[in-house]
This record gives sequence, structure tokens and C-alpha cells, in this order.
Amino acid sequence: MNGLPGKERRWIDSVVREEEIDRYLRNGRDFVDEELIWNELEANREPSDSRLREIIAKSLELSRLEPSETAALLNCRSEEIWQEIFSAGLRIKQKVYGRRIVFFAPLYISNYCVNNCAYCGFRRENTAVTRKKLSDEEIRAEVRALTARGHKRLIMVYGEHPSSGADFIAHTLEVVYGTKHGGDEIRRANINAAPLCIDDLRRLSGVGIGTFQVFQETYHPGTYRRVHPAGTLKANMRWRLYALHRAMDAGVDDVGIGALFGLFDYRFEVMSLLLHTIDLEERFGGVGPHTISFPRLEPAVNTPFVENPDHLVSDGDFKKLVAVIRLSVPYTGLILTAREPERVRRDVIPVGITQLDAGSNIGVGCYATGEKKGEKEQFQLSDNRSLEEVIGDLVDQGMITSFCTAGYRCGRTGHYFMDVAKSGKVHTLCMPNAILTFAEYLDDYASEGTRHRGWKLIEEELSMLPGEELRNRVTELLERVRNGERDLYL
Repeated sequence: MNGLPGKERRWIDSVVREEEIDRYLRNGRDFVDEELIWNELEANREPSDSRLREIIAKSLELSRLEPSETAALLNCRSEEIWQEIFSAGLRIKQKVYGRRIVFFAPLYISNYCVNNCAYCGFRRENTAVTRKKLSDEEIRAEVRALTARGHKRLIMVYGEHPSSGADFIAHTLEVVYGTKHGGDEIRRANINAAPLCIDDLRRLSGVGIGTFQVFQETYHPGTYRRVHPAGTLKANMRWRLYALHRAMDAGVDDVGIGALFGLFDYRFEVMSLLLHTIDLEERFGGVGPHTISFPRLEPAVNTPFVENPDHLVSDGDFKKLVAVIRLSVPYTGLILTAREPERVRRDVIPVGITQLDAGSNIGVGCYATGEKKGEKEQFQLSDNRSLEEVIGDLVDQGMITSFCTAGYRCGRTGHYFMDVAKSGKVHTLCMPNAILTFAEYLDDYASEGTRHRGWKLIEEELSMLPGEELRNRVTELLERVRNGERDLYL
């Protein structure tokens, strides 16, 4: 921690609470069982086509896979079976979530950080980065810029630093929710932040956060130590490993996990994401992560580590790992971000993606200014299309865009959401609200061409809603949307 002011060093020493790690260990061990992972990958090294098809069939019944089954999928060598896996991913996604894709925007609030992660543009020692923490008025300006384009959902991102602790996060949430301009507003904000203690998480739960995300980056202990230097706060792997267990215990029952692919063998990371899911489900009555994310390493200013990573994941392997995650946890949402280029997103969305960002700008304070400067970014985005361009692309592929936040505001999280997802009924519950929010977007923000094509898609989806009563109810609400009413949901 050389170079850190005394105040920051003292803050780091006060953060980790060992008792909030030990309570989750099993016989002193955590859920990342290296021996089990490697043994399963070796034992299932040459799965037969018949066994792989049995595993695919299990996934299509929306049953979570066991580690041995996920290992078998990861070891598939048959291109014919891979095509069946890709097809199953789409069938599973549509069975659970329907033809809808939820949209959000990342909003970076602060990039001050006490950590020194080798792959991160915001690492403490990177002097090429412009440090910034948004003021209240700057946050309002960012929100106005985003909502003017049609966004209704955010993922708010913070560095790990004493100036952006739980009190700051709670305050910025209140600023976001309080920023309204005509009919434009953010209806739900999710949080991507550093691991917090249970008391701090309870505070955030009371403010009304959506999903709380903490990505492990890598689950491999040796690699974790290598890229997170000793003496930094993030070097404590277990404090991060159980961040979402603490969130669940604090009443935040909607959590998101993820790994940064490219740091280590992608097969190990996929197996670990499954073990993380299993541990959460076993401890919290069947409630695991609401979402799983799988960002890949991307270039960042003055960050040599990412220029030639040891475990680079090819586009082909990336598609495969996403499909394996889709089959392994068939009821969980999958997030694909604008880190990936347009061509990769087009190729990967059909294997089971449920959430996307678009029109994103990850520079701190850059939505309002329109800047795209690497020295203000944590990494470089690859898909720089506007929100409308991405939505128009999905319309042409027959997919409904959703900005729905009704689930959070109606308490459809935790056990409620998991019960609905595991029964394959999310689309029945959420498609009506997706249609209504899409209609809002089309009438308020879309170009004439997108509006025309989008309304044709809505008419098609409306005709497929189950039951005349529901179709009539949504048709009535759509008419109210056309007449200027907003934020209608079932």
C-alpha cells in the first residue's frame, strides 16, 4: 500500500470483517473447490454424444446442471452437438423469458480506487487516468442525458474508495431517483460496487436498489493473487467471494455474479460460476443469482497487462462458454455488454442473452458532454452504436425491447422471481410490461422507421399473449400509452 495516504490505509484496515467471511465457510473452506473442478473436467474429458444430448434435454426442462454435466458440455468436441447446444440455449431463453431483451445503461459515478488490479484502467497507480467523482448536479445532468434517449434502467458503477462508501452510494441513488424531467425518469437503478458489510448493505436495501452486482473477476486463487497485489483491499479474495452472500443476508435478494474472462482458463471460471450459484441456492432457499455476466478483457489506457493476456478467449470459445452457462443455469438472466463488438453481440444474443446495454459511455461524466476519452474510461467499449440502432437491429430480429421495472417495484424479486423463472413463466408475467415500455419508447424517442417496425412487432407479440382477457387488458393499456399516459404496468 505504498503511496496511500494514512487516512486511506486506516480505512482499508477497517473494511474487512472476518466474522462476515467465516460464517459462510464450510469446515474452513470456501465453495471454490479447485480439486473438484479439475477432477470433473478430467473425468468428463470425452463425453459421448448420447450423454451430451441427455444433458441438453435436462436443461430444456429448466433443471440446473451439476458440475459433472457442465464439465461434459465444456469438453464437447462435436460441432454438430455444439449447434444443438446453441439451439437449446435459444429455446431455453425463449421458454423462460420470451422474445424480450431488457435494456440498461451503465453510469459511472466515481473512478477513485484504492486497489491496483493489473487489468484495470482505474487502478490506483495509473497516472494516465483522469480521476473524477460526480457532484449531485453532474449526476442530474448524466441522468437527463440518458433519459432523453429513452433509458429507464441504470447500472451505477463506483470505485472502491473511502469517498464512495455506502453513504455516498445511498445518496447518489436518491439523486438519481429524484431527477425527473417531464416524463423522463430513471425507474430503477442497479449497483455495481465494492463488497460491503452487512450493515452497509441493509442501508442500501432501504434506499431501493435493484440488483447488487459484485464480479469475482477470477475464481482461480493463484491468478486472483497475481492480478490483485498483496496489501490492497481487493487482495482479500474471500471478502469478495462472499459479498453477495452478505447482500442476501442483508435483505438485498436480487444479486448478480460474473467473471472477467481472459484472466484464467475459461472452463475453470464457468465451473466456478456454477459452484457460486449452487452455494447461494443451498444457503438461501433456492434463490441464486438473478443475473450472470461474462465480460472479456478489453484494452484500457496505460494498461499493458491486457495487451497480450495469457488466457485470451476467442470469439468462438466465447459463444460456447455463454451457451454452457445458459444451459447450466437455465432460469438465470444473462448479461452481454457493449464490451463486445457488434458482430459478436449479434452472434451471441441468440444463444440465450436476456439483458443488453446500448448507447453506452463509460467515461465518468461523459453522457452529458458527449466525450469519448480513454483517460476517463475503465476500459474500451467495442459496440458504440446508439440505443436506437441496437433496438432497431433487435426489431429486425423479432425481439421486443423492454425497459420494464415493475418486477422490482412490485416485490417480484428473490424467492418470487426464482419460483417464476424456474417454472418457465417469466415471459408470461413480464411480456405485457415489456410491450408497454417498448410502446413508450417507440412513441417518445424512436425515429419514424423504428417506430413503424416496432409497432408491427408489438401487434405480433400481442396476438401471442396467452388468453383473451390478458390480451384485452394489454390492448387497453396500450391505448392509454398512445394517449400519453406513462409508466403503466401489470
